[in-house]
Amino acid sequence: MSIEFGINLNLIWFHTYQLGIAFLLALPIACDRDAESNGAGLRTFPLVAIACAAFMLVSIDVFKDPGSQARVMYGVITGIGFIGGGSILKSSKSIYGTATAAGIWLTGAIGVSVAFKRYEIAIVLSIMGFLVLRYLKSDNKKEKPSG
Repeated sequence: MSIEFGINLNLIWFHTYQLGIAFLLALPIACDRDAESNGAGLRTFPLVAIACAAFMLVSIDVFKDPGSQARVMYGVITGIGFIGGGSILKSSKSIYGTATAAGIWLTGAIGVSVAFKRYEIAIVLSIMGFLVLRYLKSDNKKEKPSG
């Protein structure tokens, strides 16, 4: 009696490759956010990118219908927006975390782009996101809320 699990090693390596690309492209943004805040950083951003890529890779393999894949993408986009929204903090005088929230959403887009083999989009998103977060600083410096 033999049991077949239907594991395709070539597919495992290909998906590992794609998830690795999503992970690496999220790192510049993760490093910047980690240096700037005590919240989301080196763990959060790569996890968002690889999770988004993974959801889309599964949907691409399971659903051959582009409409079904699009519905999964809508869910991913909504879910990442919800996670990003959780990183926004409001105090009586300021709002803090909007750049981190936008960065979380951006790394989700990197993961989705990689899953669809749109590496050029993912690379540009990574570079532009890093540059914006690193070099476009607000003149309106606000302190982080306490607590």
